[in-house]
Amino acid sequence: MRISPRLRRSFFDRSVHKVAPELIGATLLVDGVGGIIVELEAYHHTDPAAHSYGGLTERNAVMFGPAGYVYVYRSYGIHWCLNFVCEREGSASAVLIRALEPTQGLAAMRRRRRGLREERSLCSGPGKLCEALGLTHKHNGLALDRPPFELRARQSTPEILKGPRIGISKAVNKPWRYGLKGSRFLSKPFN
Repeated sequence: MRISPRLRRSFFDRSVHKVAPELIGATLLVDGVGGIIVELEAYHHTDPAAHSYGGLTERNAVMFGPAGYVYVYRSYGIHWCLNFVCEREGSASAVLIRALEPTQGLAAMRRRRRGLREERSLCSGPGKLCEALGLTHKHNGLALDRPPFELRARQSTPEILKGPRIGISKAVNKPWRYGLKGSRFLSKPFN
């Protein structure tokens, strides 16, 4: 089996709209646990739905730093969400990782998700994904090309679906959600 090259921080130092579709099919591991990225959403700094849109705050400060770092935040005070910072320092754009196809460390994922057996539901949503991978605010600001993260390029160019983002109330019609066509691990189907 051929091992794909690791993605470096420089991979993320481009437009969020170039980075996002190229992450579909990449492999994300946290301490050896994870799988294939099958769904994500792009958030550009000019986008009213982006956390950075209103400017720099203590919560979103990582987004204003260099590309290739992790921005982890709490959604609605309940779930952690994982983002990869993109573009040049100060631009504050990011990709929200919405779903993975779990391939490595399934026992750890099941334990963290309180014994859930169904693989399809382990990482099929941003909160589920973070819980399964053990991600919390302690990971906020860490580099994607250093442990505990391992991010490997996809091995081939997959067929990608594109559509409006979900779970937001601003800029809802922007087609900045990307998904792996035919994946049963998406958080929600594409229309």
